[in-house]
Amino acid sequence: MRSGKVKEEEVLVSSISDNKMAKQIQARRLEGVDKNIWVDLVGLAAQYKTVNLGQGFPDFPPPHFVREAFAKAITEEPHELNQYTRAFGHPKLVQNLAKLYGQLLVQDLDPFCNVLVSVGAYGALFCAFQAFVDEGDEVIIIEPFFDCYEPMTKMAGGKCVYIPLRPKPTDEGESMTSENWRLDTSELAAKITKQTKILVLNTPNNPLGKVFSREELEEIADICVKHNVICFSDEVYEWLVYDGNQHVRIASLPGMWERTITIGSAGKTFGATGWKVGWALGPDNLLQHLRTVHQNSIYHCATGAQEAVAQGFQVELERLGKADCYFVQLRGALQKKRDLLHRCLSEVGMKPVKPQGSYFMMADISDFKTEVPPPSDPSVSYDYHFVKWMMIHKQLSAIPISAFCSTEHKNLFQNFIRFCFVKEDSTLESAEKILKNWKTDLKL
Repeated sequence: MRSGKVKEEEVLVSSISDNKMAKQIQARRLEGVDKNIWVDLVGLAAQYKTVNLGQGFPDFPPPHFVREAFAKAITEEPHELNQYTRAFGHPKLVQNLAKLYGQLLVQDLDPFCNVLVSVGAYGALFCAFQAFVDEGDEVIIIEPFFDCYEPMTKMAGGKCVYIPLRPKPTDEGESMTSENWRLDTSELAAKITKQTKILVLNTPNNPLGKVFSREELEEIADICVKHNVICFSDEVYEWLVYDGNQHVRIASLPGMWERTITIGSAGKTFGATGWKVGWALGPDNLLQHLRTVHQNSIYHCATGAQEAVAQGFQVELERLGKADCYFVQLRGALQKKRDLLHRCLSEVGMKPVKPQGSYFMMADISDFKTEVPPPSDPSVSYDYHFVKWMMIHKQLSAIPISAFCSTEHKNLFQNFIRFCFVKEDSTLESAEKILKNWKTDLKL
């Protein structure tokens, strides 16, 4: 019976392919979002056995207390934690999230109405885009942007409206930081139309590492309130802010709680990206629509992982802001790794942009065009060409920044590439060795 069924399916597929009058098989929502450079770059990194500073995940383990909690959750009796839990979030987890973020947002959060747990921040973002973006709605995206915002907008039927961050000139000899990159709020205000429905904010920003200041966020908030725009605030790197900078949550500003969906991630919070536990916070009248999408698509997240994250937050709630707080310790450790990579990239002749936050550091490669001439194919951006060259010839991987911007603004970013510094010291030491040898070759 099985072989007969397979043959019937093959005949059906063949008839569809051969029938010139047949409608296209794939849905229109997939048009223009099917290509993904990550597949190509990840394959090249594996092929050339590169030191991987491209992909944004730690190569060191999560803290022991959350790993132990996960192991106990799925191995010890009773075994209920291997089964379904509450669809919109494990009760213990949403209660701890409500307690923590209630303090941070100065809101009385109902764990069962103001918190939704989804399959990573990615899942929470997908639910948000599907819940609010309709055919023809305009979504404002600040560049450079985390690359899923664009396809999620398009798949929902929306129109992307892009506005780039632009660097302010620096004095001679002064290193550039992510703070130098600014949003022109008058340009933002000019982008608002009757069709504008959503503004997507990412702070700290991936790939730039910019932490938006309170003053910048207040200007954005004023525009959102004035024009009745909903804000999706992607804050997955909220605990990774360096040099004494402060992460300000836009939902805490006047008039913004009622129009903001705040996105968070256990993967980034506890360095456990493979667990895929994320959440959305917001008023019930907005979050109810995310719950509708969630229950009809994702439905449920791994119970054991949610239990482990819940216990992790329970531990951190008791020592929040203290010297033994994991968030404080992680921030200090990553700032040292950031500074090491910044020095190494500077010594080889790149111009790194020191990030105020996140996992990532951008570097200007415009001075390398003698050693690595631009591609002959004008359709290939210089950063993509350079990254491939670096993987093949230097066994070091990074990500082109053109992957994080619109076609119309690629020329603004094609001289930059992104490195991830959230790696084991041994990984960064291997990268440092490559860069030192490169420096010797260049006779710097």
